[in-house]
Amino acid sequence: MLSSLFRRSASSARSLLRSASASTSSRLAVAAVAAGSGLAAWSSWRESSAGDSENGVVLQSASSSSLLLSSSSSSSSMVAQAAADAHGGRRMVPLKFKDMKVFSGRANPELSKEIASSLGIPLGKISIKAFADGEIGIQVHENVRGKDVYLIQPTSPPGVNDHLMELILMISTMRRASARTITAVIPYYGYARQDRKMQSRVPISAADVARLLESVGVDRVVAVDLHCGQIQGFFRPSTPCDNLEGAVVALPYFAGLALDKGMNVTVVSPDAGGVHRAKHFRDGLKRYGVDASLAMIIKQRHRANQIASMDLVGNVNDSDVIIVDDMIDTAGTLTKAAAELKKRGARSVYAFATHGVFSPPANERIDGSVLDQVVVCNTVPLRPQMKTDKVTQLSIADLLATAIERIHTNESVSSLFR
Repeated sequence: MLSSLFRRSASSARSLLRSASASTSSRLAVAAVAAGSGLAAWSSWRESSAGDSENGVVLQSASSSSLLLSSSSSSSSMVAQAAADAHGGRRMVPLKFKDMKVFSGRANPELSKEIASSLGIPLGKISIKAFADGEIGIQVHENVRGKDVYLIQPTSPPGVNDHLMELILMISTMRRASARTITAVIPYYGYARQDRKMQSRVPISAADVARLLESVGVDRVVAVDLHCGQIQGFFRPSTPCDNLEGAVVALPYFAGLALDKGMNVTVVSPDAGGVHRAKHFRDGLKRYGVDASLAMIIKQRHRANQIASMDLVGNVNDSDVIIVDDMIDTAGTLTKAAAELKKRGARSVYAFATHGVFSPPANERIDGSVLDQVVVCNTVPLRPQMKTDKVTQLSIADLLATAIERIHTNESVSSLFR
């Protein structure tokens, strides 16, 4: 008698869903039938009707059963949500993401949650733990065979080496579990500053990291504001590397600030190597209606993180300056540059860097500096001591989620920067 009920409810649902003129109330009836009779009656029907709509949604249950509902209009999404609620709040996944799995490492779990939320899918279930001897253990708790897997793991401090090893083991685990493709989403690429030989008998560590990732089977890499764009060339042509720009997130923020305050903006590069980045930022501001000029600081170093002298190319007198760089580490260069710009007549000094590493003593230097505000993205978790009025953190989750979506659906990624 129960099986007869299941057959009748499945037949009724098929006729309702395949009717092109089905009303919202009819779709609600389908959700009600599903709620009343359970997913078992729908398992045979799901395969026969899986191609009815390219924009459907998959309702995933703990028992791996699934129910496909048409979503050709906004009302159908509400129906799918009603069905999800009726089945214990199981998560809905857009049909185009049904073969996608997103997993997070331990380096920046908050960013991973934001990305998954933006995509509208749950994070994959994975356990990562440290053993007593310091080794890392990983176990994936769901099937990834034939799936397109995205691993979100910046190799950022603190614990750069642990985060890198964790990423390597995650890639290896997914490859051994027969994932179809593996994309490493690395918001902060550790060792990026060691991108060339500045003296004899030193490694090119950025290239070695690329080789390590390829050796365990990564198919694609998505990074954000690599210290040097040529790092993309350290990967073989068979391993594409997308370098996203954090300025996409910062430009609306600074444009709004400049327009609200009537600022006379000058964008400054803190070194010769960052002129292209600063010019690109200035051009971006112009697209938002902010006319800005460009200047550059030429610095001479004694050694890493120690500046000997600074010279300015350009004019910042009576300007509101925005220093643009890819990262802030100890903030020594940044605070000295800000002081130099103030001496040259700048009214206010702001700073933007995609990666807020903030190694000690960055917090003391920034607090005691002439900087009005420092803006960074959340590619690196903000250290507790940096949560001050002078530091603002912007989320890059939507940008990364959009890039993941476009990669997964074979759409253009470069169009994100136009």
